[in-house]
Amino acid sequence: MVRRLVSAALLVVAVLAAIPLVLVPVYAIPGIRPISTLMLAEHFTFQPFEREWTPIEAIAPVLVRSVMMSEDGQYCFHGGVDWDALGDVVDQAVNEGEAGRGASTIPMQTVKNLFLWNGRSFLRKALELPLATYADLVWSKTRTMEIYLNVAEWGNGIYGIGAASRYYFNRPASQLTANQAALLAVALPSPLTRDPANPSAGLKRLAGTVAARARASGGYIGCVSGV
Repeated sequence: MVRRLVSAALLVVAVLAAIPLVLVPVYAIPGIRPISTLMLAEHFTFQPFEREWTPIEAIAPVLVRSVMMSEDGQYCFHGGVDWDALGDVVDQAVNEGEAGRGASTIPMQTVKNLFLWNGRSFLRKALELPLATYADLVWSKTRTMEIYLNVAEWGNGIYGIGAASRYYFNRPASQLTANQAALLAVALPSPLTRDPANPSAGLKRLAGTVAARARASGGYIGCVSGV
């Protein structure tokens, strides 16, 4: 009986590991529109949600620049994981006794949204690292950004930039202003508590900083076509 249970557990682990190995190359195909684990959970629990897939060429370039400068300023220069930033976070955890925020790159967030779960966990973070590296090898930087912007959570039941731009600003993603783009970008780390349409004073200050970085981004964003 114990042997059967162990064999069954190993089979489950192997199947779960095979899912991203198979789906990452599939998701590299431009016509494929991936969905996140959160969207699947909403679907199977009969919760309403909004998601409008928006090709990256139909997204205002300023939104792409703002998200990159807010979420992952070294996006064009790392291979899925920013090891320098991750080392700083580990040092902080060791020296201060708590895990710091940051070091989660756009590829890491994308594979987390597609294949893993929410919540702080060293196990989840450990799984993100090889998955993000693998995805970065298979997907172009443009495709990774397109997937991320279309699976990111932007509010309760609001997924992807298409749904978010219409929900908060009543306009398509192609018509977002620099200020609106910055407000949407700074809402990403806490989408259930930050409202881009009714920002607090602190959120406005963060958006101002991100908008300035987006204007000055220059070569930092050259790996994503069209921005």
